[in-house]
Amino acid sequence: MIDKELLKYIPADCSYDEWIKVGMALKHEGADWTVWDDWSRTGSKYKRGECERKWNSFRRSEVTGGTLFHIATSYGYNPVSEPEFYDISNLLLEENIIDPSFVSPEKVPPAPDSYNPKGEMLEYFTTLFEPEEYVGYCISFYQDPDGSWKPRQTVYRRTAGDIIKKLRKGTIKDALGTMNEFAGAYVRFNPLDGDGENNKNVTRWKHCLIESDKIPKEKQYALLKEMNLPITFLINSGNKSLHALVRVDAENAQQYKARVRELYEFCKRSGFEPDDQDKNESRFSRLPGVKRGNNWQYIIERNIGAKDYEAWKAWREDMADDLPADVTLSEVWNNMPPLKEELIPGILRVGHKMLLAGPSKAGKSFLLINLAISIAEGVDWLGHKCRQGRVCYINLELDSASCYHRFKEIYQRRKLKPNNLQNITIMNLRGRAKPMDKLTPILIHRHKATSYAAVIIDPIYKVITGDENNATEMATFCGYFDRLATEMNVSVIYCHHHSKGASGKYANAADRSSGSGVFARDPDAILDLRELNVDGLTDKYRREHPDAAAELTGWELSGTLREFPPMETERLWFDYPMHVMDTNNYLGVATYSDSGNSGRGTGKNQKQKTDWYETVDEILELGTDTAVTLEQVGISESNAKQKFTKESDYEIATVNGIKVVHKRSENRITYLGKSYKRWKGRMWLEI
Repeated sequence: MIDKELLKYIPADCSYDEWIKVGMALKHEGADWTVWDDWSRTGSKYKRGECERKWNSFRRSEVTGGTLFHIATSYGYNPVSEPEFYDISNLLLEENIIDPSFVSPEKVPPAPDSYNPKGEMLEYFTTLFEPEEYVGYCISFYQDPDGSWKPRQTVYRRTAGDIIKKLRKGTIKDALGTMNEFAGAYVRFNPLDGDGENNKNVTRWKHCLIESDKIPKEKQYALLKEMNLPITFLINSGNKSLHALVRVDAENAQQYKARVRELYEFCKRSGFEPDDQDKNESRFSRLPGVKRGNNWQYIIERNIGAKDYEAWKAWREDMADDLPADVTLSEVWNNMPPLKEELIPGILRVGHKMLLAGPSKAGKSFLLINLAISIAEGVDWLGHKCRQGRVCYINLELDSASCYHRFKEIYQRRKLKPNNLQNITIMNLRGRAKPMDKLTPILIHRHKATSYAAVIIDPIYKVITGDENNATEMATFCGYFDRLATEMNVSVIYCHHHSKGASGKYANAADRSSGSGVFARDPDAILDLRELNVDGLTDKYRREHPDAAAELTGWELSGTLREFPPMETERLWFDYPMHVMDTNNYLGVATYSDSGNSGRGTGKNQKQKTDWYETVDEILELGTDTAVTLEQVGISESNAKQKFTKESDYEIATVNGIKVVHKRSENRITYLGKSYKRWKGRMWLEI
C-alpha cells in the first residue's frame, strides 16, 4: 500500500527517467494505472493514452515504493523535519489567524501620473539580481485561437549587469528588445545558470510567486498586506491578478519547496486561494515597466510585510499562540473562580461536553430532541430541571420534515406550551454534512454571536474525521468539541453508537462506544443506554397508559460523570416518541436483553477466548488497517499470549516496537496506513 501523498511532492514535468520510475513503483505497490495517469495530467508533457500503454508493458522490477520515496525526497519531501504546521491538530488555532470575512477590500493604487517605466525596470533588476547572474525573460509571443497570448521564446543567456548597463545608457528597446504591448512581458524572478530556464537551472532560491485570479484584485491587495508576507515587490499584472514576489531565502531546492508549501497553505487558510501552478522556482512573473493592452505592468508596493521569511514565521507563530497565561495556585487560592452553571443539574455544566451512547434504534435522537426542548423551555428532563437557554440542534441523520415533526410530537406528548420556540435553532445537514474540522469553523463563524447554552450534534459518525479506532486521530477529532465549547461558551452534546455486541460484552458503560477509548475518556459526562427485556412487563405499563405506543421497549440509563458524584441508574420506557421514567418500578426486575443477567456484565478482562477474536474482527471491520494494537483490543501482553496461541487464527506481531494483533495467514499487514512485510518470524519491516 503506497502513500499517494508522495506524488504531491514530485512534479509531473520531471525527467523521463523519473516519470517511468514513478509508474513502475506505483504498479509494484498495487496501485491502479489511473493513479499514474491522473498525476501525469498535471504536467505539460502529458499525452493521452501513453500512461496506460507504458503501464501494460511494465514487468516486475526492483523499482518499488522505496524508489518513489527517494524521488519525493529529492524534491523536498522530508517526513522527519516536515513542519508541524501541516498537521491538522496544530491548525486548530492557526487557521483563524486571519479571517478573510473581516478583511475589507482595498482600492489598488494606480500607476503614478508621472510613471517612469525604465526606472521601475532598473529598480526591479538591481534589487533581485547580482550583476553576474543570468536573467530569463520573454517578450516574444504568439496568439492562440481563443485570443490569449502565449510565450514563444525565452532569453536566458544575458546577465543582469548587461541589461542594467544598457537600460542606464539607452532605452528599454535597447536593453531588452521591442515589446509586444498587447501581451506584456514575462521575467523569471530567480537567477539562472545561463544553460537553460527550468528548475534545475535556478542558482538562487530567493523568491517565490504568490498570485490569484480567483478573487477580486481589491480583496487580493487587502489580504496580501494582512497576511504580513515578506513581499519585495507587489506588481500589478495588467490583468486580473496581483503578483507578490515573496522572500523565501532558501538554501537549496528542497528547502525552497518546503517553505513555499508552507506559505501557500497559509494563504489558502487565509482565503487568498493562490494559483498552485506558480509554486516552482523557475516560474514566470510579470515584468514591471511594460504595457499590456491598455494597462501597465507596474510596481504597486515595495518591501511590505515582514522583513524576511524567518521574521514572518516568528510572527505567524506569535499570532497563533493565544494560549491563556500561566497561573500559580497562590493567585487563586483565596479568590476561587465560581464553577460554571449546571445546564443539567448533577450531570453537565455549561461549556462542558456530554456523550450519549447506545445501540442502534435505542431512540437516542428522540432523547436528545427531548433534551433540546427541556433546555429551551427550562423544564424537567428525566428528573433533572434544565437551565433555560438557546439550543442549536445539528441534525445529520433525519430529513428536515421528519426532524420538525419529531420536535412537535414530543412537545404535544409532554403537553408543553411552545412558548420558547425561538430558543431552538435546527441545522439540517443530512446529505450536506462536513467533517468536523470543516464544520467547526463554520459553526463558530455563524453562531458565535448567538448566546447558545448548548450545541447538540446528532450523530457524530456523520462528521467524524479520521479512523475512529485510532487514538491519536480521535484525540484530534474530540479537540474540535473543545474548541466549540471554548469559543462559543456552550455545552457540546453528541451521540454515538455502541460497537457490535458491546452492550452485553462490557459492564462499564464507558467501554461500549464504538472506536477508540478516547471516546470514553474525553467527555465530562457519558450517558449510556442499555436495552432491557420487557417480556411480561408491558401489560402493567399499559394498564396505566392506555394510549401507549404499539411497541414498547425498556432501557437502563447509566452515567459516568467527571464533575459530579456517581449518577444513579434510571430505568426508562421508550413509549414513542419519547423515553419516560419508570415511576412504578415495573422495570426493576427486568434483565438485560443482551446478556440475560441482571447487569453484572462480564468486564473487558473476563471475556472468553472467542470474545477477543470478535473484538479484533469488529475493530478491523471499522477501519482500513489489517492489524490492531493490544491497547485497542483492551488486553495485556501476557493475557494476549495466552489467548492468541499457535492454534488461533490470530498472532501477535511487533511493528515499530508496538505489539499488534493480525491474522496469522497474512504475510503483509497494514497499520496506521503503512505497509509491513513479515521478516524473521514475528518481526516486520516497513515496505
